[in-house]
Amino acid sequence: MNSKALQEIDFYRLRDEVAGFCITQEGKDSFLKREPLTRLEDYEKLKNISREWTSYMSACSKNPLLCWEPVFEVINIIKTRGTRLSLEQVKALGQFVLSVQSVCKGIRVHAVELGLVKLPEQTALLPDLCEPEHKIFRIISADGELRDLPEIASIRKQIAALHAKIKTILHAYVTDQKLAGVLESDVPVLRNGREVLAVKASRQNSINGIIIEVSQSSRTVYVEPEDVVRCTNELMQKENELVQVINKILEELTLELQEFVPLFKQALPVMTLLDTTWAAARWGMEHSCCYALAANGEPPLLLKARHPLLGEKAVPIDFHFMQGKRVLIITGPNTGGKTVSLKTFALLCMLNQAGIPIPAADGTRLPLFKDVFVDIGDSQSLDMSLSTFSGHMKNIAQAVNGAGKASLVLLDELGSGTDPQEGTALAMAVLDRLIEKQAFVLVTTHMGILKNYGYTNPGCINASVEFNTSTFSPSYKLLMGIPGESHAIAIAKKSGLPQEIVNNAKKYIATEQADVSSLIKGLNKKHSELDRLQHRAHLLQDELEAKGDKIKEKELGLRRKENELKKGHQQEMHDFLIHSRRQLENLVRQIREGELTREKTLGVKKFISDLEANVERLDQKIEVEEEKLAAEQKAFEKQAAAHSKVSSKKTKKKLSNAEALKFATVNPVLAQTAKEENDEPLVFETGAEVVVLSNNSKGVLLDSPRKGVWNVQFGSIKMAVKEKELELVRKNKDSAQTVNVSYDFESAKTDEHPVFELRLLGMRAEEAVTALEHQIDLCALSNFSHFSVIHGKGHGILQQAVQDYLSHCPLVQSFEFATPEDGGSGKTYVTLKD
Repeated sequence: MNSKALQEIDFYRLRDEVAGFCITQEGKDSFLKREPLTRLEDYEKLKNISREWTSYMSACSKNPLLCWEPVFEVINIIKTRGTRLSLEQVKALGQFVLSVQSVCKGIRVHAVELGLVKLPEQTALLPDLCEPEHKIFRIISADGELRDLPEIASIRKQIAALHAKIKTILHAYVTDQKLAGVLESDVPVLRNGREVLAVKASRQNSINGIIIEVSQSSRTVYVEPEDVVRCTNELMQKENELVQVINKILEELTLELQEFVPLFKQALPVMTLLDTTWAAARWGMEHSCCYALAANGEPPLLLKARHPLLGEKAVPIDFHFMQGKRVLIITGPNTGGKTVSLKTFALLCMLNQAGIPIPAADGTRLPLFKDVFVDIGDSQSLDMSLSTFSGHMKNIAQAVNGAGKASLVLLDELGSGTDPQEGTALAMAVLDRLIEKQAFVLVTTHMGILKNYGYTNPGCINASVEFNTSTFSPSYKLLMGIPGESHAIAIAKKSGLPQEIVNNAKKYIATEQADVSSLIKGLNKKHSELDRLQHRAHLLQDELEAKGDKIKEKELGLRRKENELKKGHQQEMHDFLIHSRRQLENLVRQIREGELTREKTLGVKKFISDLEANVERLDQKIEVEEEKLAAEQKAFEKQAAAHSKVSSKKTKKKLSNAEALKFATVNPVLAQTAKEENDEPLVFETGAEVVVLSNNSKGVLLDSPRKGVWNVQFGSIKMAVKEKELELVRKNKDSAQTVNVSYDFESAKTDEHPVFELRLLGMRAEEAVTALEHQIDLCALSNFSHFSVIHGKGHGILQQAVQDYLSHCPLVQSFEFATPEDGGSGKTYVTLKD
């Protein structure tokens, strides 16, 4: 990456700020070396880890990362033979080991709860450091102090005793009344690390000892008594002995830790990565940031972007790029935020590629840039003999020569600093070359010709910074799709330029430019209107999504309730079976235990009667529920049919054969005969012919053992079937009369409507196909696209006839058997074409 360009867009300032959130110095040093990455998978990895840290911080208040002092050099010392760690270095290594153990435990505990994936992958790379942890903290305590080991304890005890003895001797001197005129002070003093007595120079021979120091006035000498000298010398020996013992312990520890050097080296980069990603996540949370999505070929989209260095003063701006538009030309007044818009876009792109969350709204997506070229500000240099224009041209030449398809180019005030005509020509030529190279370009300008260039070139898009004409001040909002005016005269007037000069300036403005200003104002008005419409559309979309969520929630509740009811019925049946089984086992045992008596026989009969009563009670309970559901279904069908009737239009057109059959009228004589036969009521009685609704089997009623149940003869088989599962059918005649059919279009019915469930049970194949054809015709007229057909299983004749017709009907889009709980292969779901 171009470091000068990154400096211009303040990338390094932001990087330094984020690095301050690191827990450790090694993490901070690593972050300060981070540059924008040019491989998508590399910076997406960093973002994914930081994203999971954000989830962790939102749910847990404790930071699993513990601070440790730098250990890189400590590890190098350990691997060098003959070296010895200091106590501070051992403490730093101990802190590092504890941090490794802490982060592993913290992530492991919350991984499943928070749905973490990337963090557990990183902690899985951390080695087990329990053994070096034990060795380190056997020597030192948690706060880094050397433990009171046996080999150290005895020496420390002797040292303490010597200190006490010295204090006792000195106290005896200062409290001796005979020496009251000899001593300058009754408190021992410390000179050159030794405790001594302040003695008057004229009385120095009164105390036997060594003169350690003489005062500047020579009136006082500092004497260490002979008995104190002996104790102090012994103390120094013991202290030296203690140092040697400690050094030996540290040498042994360093030697023991050498075998763990590969584990330390393995853990350090992982821990540094966790620290830097934690810092990025923490900074992102404090600045209300999001993690940008990868563009993956789509145009960039930056929502409510804020420049992080502006803090609360930043005004959110949106960048909406369209497919194929790779050049953005921003116009508008001075101090309106054009340059800040350029820097904001570039800075956020680079932060994203550094794995840092960006201050923008969710839904933001950014592309990958492999290089950045910037020409912002005044590049004048006296040392290099560069004028302002020459400095701009040098930067632009570098961009033109080095830019490619994956380059981002920022050009501030392109074409300025020279003759406007030549500057404009150069600007358009530069943009032509950058478009040819397919670079991504953001340009700011005041030149009107470049605004027209943005309209006429298919690879460009205009934008402007909003300006409040009532207050003559910028709002710092970016308007995509329309150019902006410079408002130089208005700003000059507000800045204090005399009114006479302002009026003269207005006179110099050409009519054509005034027309352009009117056009721009009109575009601004249209843009505002479009924004209002888009806002309303977003509100409607949100409302629809909210309703959809409520419907899904209601559906989920119904499914949950259905499941609970099933569980309840299942439990009830289970209890019923267990209770019946126990009663039956008791009866069998009683019968086996003795002879068959009348009481036992009555007991068996009573058990059977109770069992039948319980079964009937459960059946009645289910029947009541089914009747309730049927009533609700019927009411719903009636409501849907009424709606279909209102929405359908009565039109006259040439009818197909199927439609003609629907409106057919029967010969009056034959119809009367058929009516008289059909008017005979069908009742459940012995000898009546019936068909089973579930499988289309035909049989004859024999007798009714109890209410609602009939014994039915199916060929040679006799079965008990519930009355509600049977349907009466008329006995077939030996000879069928031919009914003459004629069409009467004037009396055709127009109030018929399709049904949700077409029942074909008991019909012949020809009758079933006619009814099915009639149902499809009604559905086509009423825009009714879904219904089901009950044809039963039986011998499969009706089923095959229905399948054959549906497979050849041009109005049918698809059909399939029902689910097992809804009838299985005895029922077919039908979907018609729109």
